[in-house]
Amino acid sequence: MPAEDIMWQAVISNDHTYDREFVYAVQSTGIFCRPSCKSRRPLRQNVTFFSTCAEAEQAGYRPCKRCTPKAATDPQVNLISQICAYIDTHATTEKITLHTLANEFHLSRYHLQRTFKAAMGISPHQYTTAVRNNAFKNHLKESTTVTEAIYNAGFESTSTAYKNTGIQPASYRKGGAGATIRYSTAQTDPGIVLVAMTKRGVCSVGLGDDRDAMIAALHEEFHAAEITEDKDMLADALETVLQHIAGDVPHIDLPLDIQATAFQKRVWEALRDIPYGETRTYGEIAAAIGSPKAARAVGNACASNPVAL
Repeated sequence: MPAEDIMWQAVISNDHTYDREFVYAVQSTGIFCRPSCKSRRPLRQNVTFFSTCAEAEQAGYRPCKRCTPKAATDPQVNLISQICAYIDTHATTEKITLHTLANEFHLSRYHLQRTFKAAMGISPHQYTTAVRNNAFKNHLKESTTVTEAIYNAGFESTSTAYKNTGIQPASYRKGGAGATIRYSTAQTDPGIVLVAMTKRGVCSVGLGDDRDAMIAALHEEFHAAEITEDKDMLADALETVLQHIAGDVPHIDLPLDIQATAFQKRVWEALRDIPYGETRTYGEIAAAIGSPKAARAVGNACASNPVAL
């Protein structure tokens, strides 16, 4: 383990090159972190250094949830965790570009982009957008105006917010007011299928036993939108879904208009990779996306998928 003055300097400078050398614990919080952790800098007199996470835990400290010091020792896993934490912290207050991230983590833009996408399944830009989308939804409930919510979430303009959230922000705030959704249903062996679309793509696919209840649920979900049945417009999309259920079309490639967090996108992409006719447990999906302890979160992501079929 390096000398204490060197370790303290690493903590002050958030030097990720020492992440595998030691961890530091803060007496006032009872938490231990990596040297690169971006949390508030502790007072020197409150800091104790340990060579391993196990030693810190034996001394009664808990791992930091922000920098996850007990994560896999693979440097790439540690790096991605740090990049995500940086984006989570800065996405709504700063303009984050690939150049920004490359400078922050002392990497080439090409290497950072390739490494991040290989680990997360999405690009840093897509992850940043997902963070802003979540912030936008929360701010819509609290802000006085839509414009205030847009800028509080880190979007640079109304058009950017529209592009990334899928519907007009003012409409989104009012439960889909102004949006037009068309749907169609069909009877299959497993049950009744309902497919609903906006002008951008499929926004909901359902399978159930009660057609009226499914239509009512659609109205409840998009309570302020204009919703009408349109068998002609939905004919092709519905037929594609029916062929998929029958096993004639293993993979569906329809335009979508759905909202998702970065984690949900990773889960849903992993589901699409499952060979037709096979199954996976939540734990297996969690392992596949590089988050083996997130089985419960995977289950929640599956349950929230509006186009699961």
